[in-house]
Amino acid sequence: MKRSSTVARGGVVRGGAVRRVVLAAVSVALVAGCTAQAAGTGSGAAGPSGSASAQPSASASASASPSASESESASPEASPTDDGKAPSSSPTFPTPEPSGSASDGAPSSPVLMKDGDENEQVRELQARLRQLKHFDRAPTGFYGSMTARSVKSFQKKQGLTGTGSVDETTWQRLLGASRKPTADELKPSTTNALDTPAPACMTGRVLCISKESRTLAWMIDGKVVSSMDVRFGSENTPTREGTFSVGWKAREWTSTIYHTPMPYAMFFSGGQAVHYSSDFAARGYAGASHGCVNVRDRAKLAVLFDQVKVGDKVVVHW
Repeated sequence: MKRSSTVARGGVVRGGAVRRVVLAAVSVALVAGCTAQAAGTGSGAAGPSGSASAQPSASASASASPSASESESASPEASPTDDGKAPSSSPTFPTPEPSGSASDGAPSSPVLMKDGDENEQVRELQARLRQLKHFDRAPTGFYGSMTARSVKSFQKKQGLTGTGSVDETTWQRLLGASRKPTADELKPSTTNALDTPAPACMTGRVLCISKESRTLAWMIDGKVVSSMDVRFGSENTPTREGTFSVGWKAREWTSTIYHTPMPYAMFFSGGQAVHYSSDFAARGYAGASHGCVNVRDRAKLAVLFDQVKVGDKVVVHW
């Protein structure tokens, strides 16, 4: 029996030849991993609805799988561009660490107080550090370089990283190591810490004056009633040390030797007296007296002047 033939435009193409051409075309397409063409060309794999799939996955193209169902499982992210080229892969960015996280992935404690802050919590911080001998000034409420150094000193003693800033961990350690500051500790009457009173200051009514701490404490029967900063004489005109008594008082007085005002003067040793000094108020410890005990807080001294009586004890000690 003769095989059937197909006539096209006057030519004869035998059936066996047709099948070989079709199989060869399919083999070339599979090896090349070609993408689907526009619907209607008849060269792409048909989808369930009979139309060609226009979105083959990139992985399917790379593996050149002959399965029509695999070529239909196209990923939307792998759609061809308008010019027919395969799309480029999306860039990958590292996942950022959450804010406040340490480099090792452990969350760091949030900062509560730092250099430049000024508030009442800073004042409490300074008062607590002062209790523990890490801060040797009166609390100001301002977080400066001195406070940062004090915080770092405390942190190192506690085995913490010495950052100089107060985080939650540092604050909790400080709360546990100190007590709640009193009103006088938060806003002390003197810039300098009071010295341990001399034994002679522990009985009676005494102006207890320490050259070591540069303070005057008005004491009655061993208890401090009030205190203030004081300044003493220079090496050439030193303030005498010892136990004295108030000889006389003058609310307004001018030195007969140096011709300078000496308000609220309480004389205790010859011409030496406790009195207010405008120079001390203006220049601080940059200057010195001519032997007197200078006070820079006029209002406090005015109150003290009214309380002190002639005959009250005056103790000047180191």
